[in-house]
Amino acid sequence: MGGKEGNTSGFLRACLSSPLSLSLSLSLSRTHTDVHFLLREGRDDNSSVVRIQYEKMVNISADSIRQFESLIDQVDESLNKTFANVHLGNRVDTLVRFLKARDGNVSKAHKMLMDCLNWRIQNEIDSILTKPIVPKELYGAVRDSQLIGLSGYSKEGLPVFAIGVGLSTFDKASVHYYVQSHIQINEYRDRVILPTASKNNGKHISTCLKILDMTGLKLSALNQLKLLTIISTIDDLNYPEKTDTYYIVNAPYIFSACWKVVKPLLQERTRKKIQVLQGCGRDELLKIMDYASLPHFCRREGSGSSRHYNAEVDDCFSLDHSFHQQMYSYIKQQSLGSQLTMPAPQGSFHVRFPEPDPEGSMIAETIESELHRLEGQNSHCNAGSLKINGE
Repeated sequence: MGGKEGNTSGFLRACLSSPLSLSLSLSLSRTHTDVHFLLREGRDDNSSVVRIQYEKMVNISADSIRQFESLIDQVDESLNKTFANVHLGNRVDTLVRFLKARDGNVSKAHKMLMDCLNWRIQNEIDSILTKPIVPKELYGAVRDSQLIGLSGYSKEGLPVFAIGVGLSTFDKASVHYYVQSHIQINEYRDRVILPTASKNNGKHISTCLKILDMTGLKLSALNQLKLLTIISTIDDLNYPEKTDTYYIVNAPYIFSACWKVVKPLLQERTRKKIQVLQGCGRDELLKIMDYASLPHFCRREGSGSSRHYNAEVDDCFSLDHSFHQQMYSYIKQQSLGSQLTMPAPQGSFHVRFPEPDPEGSMIAETIESELHRLEGQNSHCNAGSLKINGE
C-alpha cells in the first residue's frame, strides 16, 4: 500500500464521469469527517494518517474506519494471514467494503468480516486455486451447465462478467462442483483479473460489472433456486461490494413477474445496482464498453438472444474461451506447486454452505412463491385450452 499512486476504491460506477475529485489528508483521530469515494490510500510511518482522494459520498466516517482497523489489528495470526489474502494490500478499501455492506455499522461489519475469515479458514479457501476440477471432461461439463465468462472490460477498465442465468442447467455435476467452480472464479477474479486490470489501467480496480442473460428462463428455474441461493449467499457474506452494476438483458415475462415482487424487498443500495435493459441491451451497454467487450448474447441489433446464434462470435461461456483456458491452466500450475509438499485429494472440494441472512431468505421465498403462482397459472391456462380443444 504505502501511498502508492493510483489506488481506487471498491465502488466504481461504470458511467463515472464527474470531473471533480478532491484530495486531502484525514487524521484518524477525527470522528465526524465523512469519507467519500475512496480513490487513494496511504499511511505515514506512524500509521496515523490516511490520504484520501474522493468523489461520491459513501457515508463511512473516518472514525468508523479507525475503529474497524483497531478491531482487526487484534486478530490472531491465522485470521490475519487469510485477511491478507482478502485485501491483497488494499486494507482500508476492504474494510470500507464490509462497512458499506453493513450500512456503516462497525460492530456488524466486524462480525461479518470475522465470519468471512473463519469461513475461509474452515473451508481452506486460500488454497482453492490449487484444486482443479478433474478430469478436464468434468470441468467441461460444469462449464457447459454453469454459464459464466469474462467477455472483456468496460471503458473504465472494469472486468465484464457475463452470466447465462436462463440457460444454465446445473445438471451435469454435483452441487459441490458448481460451488467450487463459483468460488474459484471469485478468487481468480480477485487475485489475478482485478490486480492485472489495476496494473493495466494505472489505478486500483476492485469491482466488476455483471451482465445477466435471462434468455431461456423458465418455470423450471424453481429447481435451481436452492443452488442459486447458496451461491448468492456465499457472495453476499464473503465477497461484499465486488459488483458495481448488474445489467439484466433478454428478460422474458417470467423474470418481469418475479422482479416486480422482489424489487420492493431489496435495500435501496442494492436496487440502484440493478439495471434492467431493453432487449439484449446492446445500445446501452455500448455506452460503457466497446463492441469487442460485449458478450455474444448482446450483439444482436434487436431483442432476444441465443447462446449459439452465431458460431463465429466468441462465446465467453465456452471452455475454449481464453478466460477459461487461462484460469484452468493457472489452477493446474498452482496445483502442481502445492503437490510438491502435499498430494491433492481427488473429488469435489466440499465447502460449508453459509446460512442466508433474513433478507436473502425472504427474497428466495418470495421468488419461490411467485414461480409457484406462475406455474399454477400456466397449468390452469393449459387445462383450459385442452378442455376447449376437447369440445
